[in-house]
Amino acid sequence: MSARYESAKAVYASFGIDTDKVIEKLKNVPVSLHCWQGDDVIGFDHDGPLTGGIQTTGNYPGKAKTPDELFSDMDKAMSLCPGKKKINVHACYAVFEDGEFADRDALEPKHFRKWVEFAKKNGAGIDFNPTFFSHPKVKDGLTLSSPDEETRRFWINHGKACIRISEYFAKETGIPCVMNIWTGDGYKDIPADRMGPRMRYKQSIEEILSEPYDKNLVKPCVESKVFGIGVESFTAGSAEFTLSFAATHDGCLPLMDNGHYHPTEVVSDKIPALLCFFPEIALHITRGVRWDSDHVLLFDDETKEMAKEIVRNGALDRVYMALDYFDASINRIAAWAVGFRSWQKALLNAMCTPSEMLKKLQDESRFTELMVMQEECKLLPFGDVWAEYCERCGVCGDKSWFDEIVKYENEVLSKRS
Repeated sequence: MSARYESAKAVYASFGIDTDKVIEKLKNVPVSLHCWQGDDVIGFDHDGPLTGGIQTTGNYPGKAKTPDELFSDMDKAMSLCPGKKKINVHACYAVFEDGEFADRDALEPKHFRKWVEFAKKNGAGIDFNPTFFSHPKVKDGLTLSSPDEETRRFWINHGKACIRISEYFAKETGIPCVMNIWTGDGYKDIPADRMGPRMRYKQSIEEILSEPYDKNLVKPCVESKVFGIGVESFTAGSAEFTLSFAATHDGCLPLMDNGHYHPTEVVSDKIPALLCFFPEIALHITRGVRWDSDHVLLFDDETKEMAKEIVRNGALDRVYMALDYFDASINRIAAWAVGFRSWQKALLNAMCTPSEMLKKLQDESRFTELMVMQEECKLLPFGDVWAEYCERCGVCGDKSWFDEIVKYENEVLSKRS
């Protein structure tokens, strides 16, 4: 324990914060790391481009092209990040062995056996996402909301298969699996019918959720989006649609991606609103720049505020937290590490904030003092607590973690074709 940490600990104690307890608590808070940062959201079940309302930019060398490469890259990233991890997998990352192939409507648990092995090796749970994009059966930009019955049936069967796979993950790891339903369904230009696609979308999700599953093991979610590439004028899964669906379907959670709203909206304000009504909610944590660009998460103001709302409302055990971004223009493993470490910083910062004292000032209408104390909190010696937290987790607390990235790039990534 460093002298700097001892000094910081005393400062925080004067604000009523026990940093030792904070560190021990945060070490057991799971955060889900998304596999799709490692290969630009391509997956293993097709060779085509990324399509369906999302896009990656850049061509940094060393992209993972096989399951073993992706597992290796994720291992390296996780070794540089403090805290407890889950692993977030998309259905397009099925691992087919011995020449076998199954289309997405016929996926089985056995196609994800390698992911279970990887998760168990890392003592992690698994979260899951049906992949409703980058596939020939996305017809005219539509999947679950398509007016074509054959198209819709294919994607409903895909969703049902993913329910079964999610339960397999939960049983194998002993940790509940959050299964998130998001589609890029929508129209490029102004539609003649907005309600029809949404009614078909509603009925399709209901049919997916009719697949039997243990609600203690599988946590289905619905995620909204305001627009996407090629679907700028209308999305079936709007914020109002998905929130209403979750509110009226028992066991279904709302999932908020903080890049999926209008630029002036902030998810930090939405978190406490939803916690008033939902026992559990889910997040995909990202950084939007002008639009849902899925930039690498940073330790910025909105990231801090989101973490504060979770912590100050005692909701660490009510909010499923997962990262969701992808950048092909920089070292992909560094992107993982920067984002995960940034969210860990945000949670630690929130847990080191004297929220009860600040709430009391607000409730007593002592607004001048509240402003003063909020400003004082910005200068608390947070960096010294972060360094101690990293040390106790067995990772670098300073910038020297990046030396490992450089070494891995020279020894591994640069040798990939």
